[in-house]
Amino acid sequence: MRAFSIGLTGGIGSGKSTIAAMFHRRGAGIVDADALVHEVIAPGGVAIPALREAFGTAAIADDGGLDRARMRALAFSDPQARQRLEAIVHPQVRVLSDERAAALAATAPYVMFVIPLLVESGNWRERVRRVLVVDCSEATQLARVCARPGMDAATAQAIMRTQATRQARLAAADDVLFNEAPLAQLEACVAELHERYVALARDSGRG
Repeated sequence: MRAFSIGLTGGIGSGKSTIAAMFHRRGAGIVDADALVHEVIAPGGVAIPALREAFGTAAIADDGGLDRARMRALAFSDPQARQRLEAIVHPQVRVLSDERAAALAATAPYVMFVIPLLVESGNWRERVRRVLVVDCSEATQLARVCARPGMDAATAQAIMRTQATRQARLAAADDVLFNEAPLAQLEACVAELHERYVALARDSGRG
């Protein structure tokens, strides 16, 4: 069964997980690409053999999963290494995301894919019916990311530079949630969007 699908995206620190949780509480089926990435690169993950072959045993941590700190540093310093990494991980994530979405379609009114790199990727836009961008200022992004354990401003800025610009994300959006509003206002906006998505999914199912 193929569900009516929404792609939720936004830059690092925009609050995608917070917004996705609000939709989940209202009954949306959530497929989180970041969680799936962690799954495929965890100890025993399906991407580990190919990652070991591509990057050597030094890329694998003592527990058998990907050494994420080492690979993050390599990916941000070497664009070709990042492309090789993504070429291994992203297809595995796509397979899992399709499987999870199909399972959720049986019970959820619609499925929301949480895709940090939706705008940057070449195929996600055509896989979803609508794109919801979680937006905030770049200053807010930087402050939120720097508040994370082990993250400094230089690393945060490097990550932001590898992502689509705020303008590019907004240009791709069907819907926008500005995530600097008070929590009650955000909840109200999510509730309104949820009802709209339920109605669109219902109408879509009618043909």
